[in-house]
Amino acid sequence: MLHRILCVDDDPITLMLYKMVIAKSSFTEEIITAKNGQEALEYYDNLKINNDCCCPELVFLDLNMPIMGGWEFLDNFTKDQYAPFNTKTKVIVLSSTIDPNDIENSKKYPMVIDFMSKPITKEMLEGLKERL
Repeated sequence: MLHRILCVDDDPITLMLYKMVIAKSSFTEEIITAKNGQEALEYYDNLKINNDCCCPELVFLDLNMPIMGGWEFLDNFTKDQYAPFNTKTKVIVLSSTIDPNDIENSKKYPMVIDFMSKPITKEMLEGLKERL
């Protein structure tokens, strides 16, 4: 079981469903949510300010969000200021469409370990448990 994960998605219903499925599968002790990439980066900024070394081990990241999308989040998250976190945190990109270009683009980011289709399922989490 993971200690903490971060779910980044602009749809509140999707976030609620993620929380339900994740809780039922005993995948993590704590679920943090963010509505967009900027909010997710602010979460990491607060961890740094508070010297909280317990960052999420895994991020479920949507790509298409207002304010800051998934690609912009990844571009920023790879910067040196997030180095204490981006080496410890794995990212799974979740998308409602599986565009081969998006899959290929996600491979440019060392923290991205997979590209999966929405929604999260219990079976998906069981497979991830074995990999993580």
